[in-house]
Amino acid sequence: MTRIIAGFAGSQRLSVPSSGTRPTSDRVREAIFSALESRDLVGGCAALDLYAGSGALGLEAASRGAAEVTLVEKNPVAARIAKSNVTVILKAAAASKAPKPRITVSGQTVTAFLGTSPAQFDIVFIDPPYDLGEGELAETLHRLVGHVVPDAVVVVERTSRSPEPTLPAGLVLDRRKDYGETTLWWLTTA
Repeated sequence: MTRIIAGFAGSQRLSVPSSGTRPTSDRVREAIFSALESRDLVGGCAALDLYAGSGALGLEAASRGAAEVTLVEKNPVAARIAKSNVTVILKAAAASKAPKPRITVSGQTVTAFLGTSPAQFDIVFIDPPYDLGEGELAETLHRLVGHVVPDAVVVVERTSRSPEPTLPAGLVLDRRKDYGETTLWWLTTA
């Protein structure tokens, strides 16, 4: 079961595709958001969730006060489930009288989205399938540079067996944190 951990939609269950995605565990999501909130980065931010799957990372940001969230997921089944989860979050916002975040779901590939969107983001979550090649990840990071504001934070989730991502000019490694089989690479703008 995947659920929203905290915020106005805390404890809301999210649907997940039966196959083809690997939702971020509650433990790892809690660690991500504890770190972001300790730096006061979530409230009012614009968040981007690439390879979104069910949208759990982006929707957690929305529940915790992000003003704008964009979920990018090319798999049509997963994108449809993400849209259904957006409805759940927006209903929870209305019920709690919390400010209603702007949430959009893009059914494009990550490359197509980053090639056409003019949007800028404060926080970016990149949780690609573990079998995504290192070259593809490096290309995603390269394309992302024009879409992050100064002092943005980019969180890359990979298997602990993956090497450190190849970083383009404009992004630097802040830290690495391991959680069993999962590694988080924290990047900031240079």
